[in-house]
Amino acid sequence: MPRAKELNPKTPAQSSSFPIAELCPPTTVSPLYVLGLIVAYFSILFAISLATARKTASSQSFFVADRQSPWYIVAFGMIGTSISGVTFISVPGAVGADSWAYFQVVLGYLLGYWVIIGVLLPLYYRTQLTSIYEYLRRRLGPTSHKTGAAFFILSRTIGAAFRMFLVASVLHTFVLARFGMPFAVTVVASIALIWLYTFRGGMKTIIWTDNLQTTFMIASLIITMVIIAGELGLNASEVGQTVSDSPLSKIFFWEWRDGNFFWKKFLSGAFITIAMTGLDQDMMQKNLACRSLGDAQKNMFWFSLTLVLVNLAFLTLGTLLYAYVDATGITPPVKSDLLFPTLALDQFGLFAGTVFTIGIIAANYASADSALTALTTSFCVDFLGFGKPGQADRKALRTYVHLGFSVMLGLLILVFAALNDEAVINQLFKIAGYTYGPLLGLFAFGMFTKRATFEKLVPIVCVLAPVICYVLNKNSVEWFNGYKFDFELLILNGLLTFLGLYAISRPAEIKPLVELLKAE
Repeated sequence: MPRAKELNPKTPAQSSSFPIAELCPPTTVSPLYVLGLIVAYFSILFAISLATARKTASSQSFFVADRQSPWYIVAFGMIGTSISGVTFISVPGAVGADSWAYFQVVLGYLLGYWVIIGVLLPLYYRTQLTSIYEYLRRRLGPTSHKTGAAFFILSRTIGAAFRMFLVASVLHTFVLARFGMPFAVTVVASIALIWLYTFRGGMKTIIWTDNLQTTFMIASLIITMVIIAGELGLNASEVGQTVSDSPLSKIFFWEWRDGNFFWKKFLSGAFITIAMTGLDQDMMQKNLACRSLGDAQKNMFWFSLTLVLVNLAFLTLGTLLYAYVDATGITPPVKSDLLFPTLALDQFGLFAGTVFTIGIIAANYASADSALTALTTSFCVDFLGFGKPGQADRKALRTYVHLGFSVMLGLLILVFAALNDEAVINQLFKIAGYTYGPLLGLFAFGMFTKRATFEKLVPIVCVLAPVICYVLNKNSVEWFNGYKFDFELLILNGLLTFLGLYAISRPAEIKPLVELLKAE
């Protein structure tokens, strides 16, 4: 049985204005050593950036890598973008409260990916879009186009800021706080590093840096599980048995009023995938960088299967972390998000701390750099009109937009630092339930009806739907016999948006989706 150090989650890591630092113990991994790892890691990213940026001559290269990226390279890199630091930290920690309920959502992902492969990718490729929200302009009109793009920008900015907030807080607590640096310095440094290696190459750089970061993240996950198994004295078969026997490995929940009810989680997973991947410029921009529709579909197929396996591994890691806590009698940190970093950096030794640090940096920046590039693309194409025939390339303006979103992300992270009070992954999906819902409704209305909207009323509908969802969510227990909304709030939001759009529409001579695809 391993002998654990005594942990006191109330012992301040060091004097710091950032509140999460008060929940973490001093680490045995040298902050100077971790800082050296970060410098070495970003040196590699900058080298990749310089190599790829030399071939980036236009905005088309920046936005969609000239549509010449190999599908298997895109597929592997997308794993890192999808996982992010949120999954890396929050999913293992959340096992203590929710067991493997999250895997019900992951199973729903597969249904969502099937819709993307069979419906959305053909639409995007045959209409040759750079921003997927251009479809809304062609089908519904300019107001719907800008409304959809605005909701994406809001959604992705909030999501990226939450992801970076989580990882910046960990890096600050265990590294820069030891040097007396304020949290703001950690945030500025993180954003600046991303901007420096993405502002020239854009998507051409991202596709290759994401592959490196995905490799580091998966290697970190596997090595960490091996280390924990060693600490517990378990071989491979015993690890499987330990996970199988653990009460924390329960997957299916059938009580309909429970927040973890299977059908809520499964259907929510499907719609989360459709909205947050299929209707998200960040994720689809990588698919649009593939050479053909067939390549993009192969990319999504293999990516979806791999992503399920990776999420399964993260849940297994969570069960092992809690098994270690039980075996050693450690008092876990107050916040479940801190369980993995605390054990990795304070309990498992220098090598484990190194592996964790590289993994969390890779997971975070693979998501954040991609989000920043997608935000730049959407704003340039959807609001500034980049890519119109005969238009000169506006590289300087694109660079300023990229810088502007970098500053915006940094400011939002500082705002969120005062608001974090539950597992970040739940916060992220709850917020996405409000901001991605209108996108779901807009695209569904455009693809599955033959009606035209009264354009001036579209923004009103898209704002009212999330407001109604918020009110229902706040009062659901009282109004609906104890029912609690969870990720399915996204579905309700999209449905309300669809019904609202139908109410402000009129019959029109509109080509159905199948005919549109053939015509384009």
